[in-house]
Amino acid sequence: MMRRLTALTAAMLGGCVSFPDAPAPTAPPTLAANVVQSIDGALLGLKRWPADDPIAVVIAVHGMNDYSNAFAGAGAWWAGNARVTTYAVDQRGFGASPGFGLWFGAETMKADLRAAIEAVRRAHPQTPLYVLGHSMGAATVIAAEKDETLGADGLILAAPGVWGGDALPLSHRIAANFAAAVAPAKTLTGERAGRQATDNIDILRGMAADPLVIKETRVDAVLGVVRLMGEAYDGAGEVCADALVLIGQKDEIIPKKVMEKTAGRLCGEVDMRRYPDGWHLLMRDLQAERVWRDVAAWIAGREPAKTSATKQDPQTALNAGE
Repeated sequence: MMRRLTALTAAMLGGCVSFPDAPAPTAPPTLAANVVQSIDGALLGLKRWPADDPIAVVIAVHGMNDYSNAFAGAGAWWAGNARVTTYAVDQRGFGASPGFGLWFGAETMKADLRAAIEAVRRAHPQTPLYVLGHSMGAATVIAAEKDETLGADGLILAAPGVWGGDALPLSHRIAANFAAAVAPAKTLTGERAGRQATDNIDILRGMAADPLVIKETRVDAVLGVVRLMGEAYDGAGEVCADALVLIGQKDEIIPKKVMEKTAGRLCGEVDMRRYPDGWHLLMRDLQAERVWRDVAAWIAGREPAKTSATKQDPQTALNAGE
């Protein structure tokens, strides 16, 4: 009886907090120098690292409170050493995109992702395209793919943010719903959690000084990301896409067992890589280059020969960085 009452309480509180639906389409998705235009004309922040004669294009989506700069090291390395062009998008409410610090809802985030994919596809119609999500970004990717295929040639899920839904204790969900219903604009810093995101202290210092990294998170945004992660976790079994899943064994943000269970539920061809020295910020840890190389090799190994340069063993394309 107590469990039923608790579940009913969570449902009632959840009904008190809602987020917007996806915006109505009024504009075609397009790319510009440092923005991508979404379906409603909103201009989302964009960083790009172009490669000469790319064998693949990656659209990268950042984690909670972060932005496109999360992929600066990886994007530059892939462009210079693996002939992979990277476009990193600021999700709405983050980085240089509109509504800094606000939560626009999962439906809007998924619509923005599809807009970015459409715009990049138009710019690279003949080039294989991969979608990479880190943490919350991976939740956005999984949730969108669950609704309808993104049409990507593969998904790359780094430290996937899937600690929600049935994976998250009910008490946590109740607390998030209650807090967002009572004081949605109240902000939290997360300092009391005492969790470390990476062993790269220079990166942590840089993020602390970066005005485009959110330092104080609204309570309703906390609820929003919990719901998005729950949608990703609960819907993972409906995702039938080839995927590379990257998990740091020292991750203190998302439980490893939850990430592994999610990877096991994906119904496509899944390659799961575990990194003994990897933390949550896998793309920026001290051992990040190992992750960059694995991503590049996975992409290169999936591509048919298009030029004499790509007919060699996948690892050959990485030799320039050694």
